[in-house]
Amino acid sequence: MKIAIGSDHAGFKLKEAIKKAFPDVEFVDVGASSEESTDYPDHIGALSRLVRQGGVERGIGICGTGIGASITANKFDGIRAALCLNVFMAEMSRRHNDANVLILGARVTGEQEAVAITRTWMETPFEGGRHQRRLDKITEIECGG
Repeated sequence: MKIAIGSDHAGFKLKEAIKKAFPDVEFVDVGASSEESTDYPDHIGALSRLVRQGGVERGIGICGTGIGASITANKFDGIRAALCLNVFMAEMSRRHNDANVLILGARVTGEQEAVAITRTWMETPFEGGRHQRRLDKITEIECGG
């Protein structure tokens, strides 16, 4: 699996820990490259564009709380970013919403829990069926419907 991953300075350490925890995943790192202050929209925007354009299968965005990263990612058509605070949310974001971007909050989620959330999110398939009908309605809204 090829995944874009990006964070601001607050999420830098967690971003690096996630990359290390999944050595078999091909990560496209769009920054930040240190804990020096940076703006999450720059990095989350870059990963969202990669997902939207098909350069990667999915994306993982991290900021301090995950709120700013989530707001940013969801501004892009075709992005279904889910801020997940636990494994259950990660599972449901994939099963029911086919989330293509996982958002984590580095200041609200510990490293061990973030790795478990990420693993679940990467391994859980989309169920389709009645859930696809709902995604189609979201796409309609994106298109001004």
